Amino acid sequence: MHIVVFGAGGPTGRELVAQALADGNEVTAVTRRPHLTAPRAGLTVVDADATDPDAVDGLVEGADAVLSALGVRPGRAPVTLYSASARAITEAMGRHGVKRLVAVSSSALDPDWRPSGAFFFNHVLDPYVNRVLARTAHDDMRRMEAVLRQSPLDWTVARPSGLFDHPEPTRYRIAQDSADGVFTARADLAAAMLREVADRRFVRAAMGVVTKDVKPNVPRMIWREAVRGR
Repeated sequence: MHIVVFGAGGPTGRELVAQALADGNEVTAVTRRPHLTAPRAGLTVVDADATDPDAVDGLVEGADAVLSALGVRPGRAPVTLYSASARAITEAMGRHGVKRLVAVSSSALDPDWRPSGAFFFNHVLDPYVNRVLARTAHDDMRRMEAVLRQSPLDWTVARPSGLFDHPEPTRYRIAQDSADGVFTARADLAAAMLREVADRRFVRAAMGVVTKDVKPNVPRMIWREAVRGR
């Protein structure tokens, strides 16, 4: 299978590339930071802007599936990356007859998402991190999801909870719209996205992904994801 990964230089994108290659796929890794993606058999690395329709057009031609792990550092500045890239990617896929798309969004977009047994998160962290610090990013994710809904593609939105690093996939859980949990390991998110490409359980729907077997160091995670940046 030929898979195109947008945002391949980011932490989730690197997981997608590594796992897709390990499964024997041919991968085109699209990133503005090609130096972060080491050369490997079956891998083509392209430095391109995912919001540029001309650049995207030639990259999706001949692909069996497209995965988007594009993301921005949380902040209060306006964000357009998610929606602009969604328009460029979906239009290019339509022109070239490529149907399967899986894109990263967030569980915070589900208004009913309230992880059980997580009082501190629901009443302290979530109101600040998701509803204030990352508000502009989530607003643009909503615009991205609207673009996907309006397209004729076989799209799936992957909605993780708080992302953290873990060296390998665990027994992650998935559910329609969002899953009951506070955290998602990037290895689990990548594994769920790649599995969904073939399983097609959530075509034209949102898939929540959470990790239950391991937990991050929360202060360190907040520092790395929201304060220091990646």
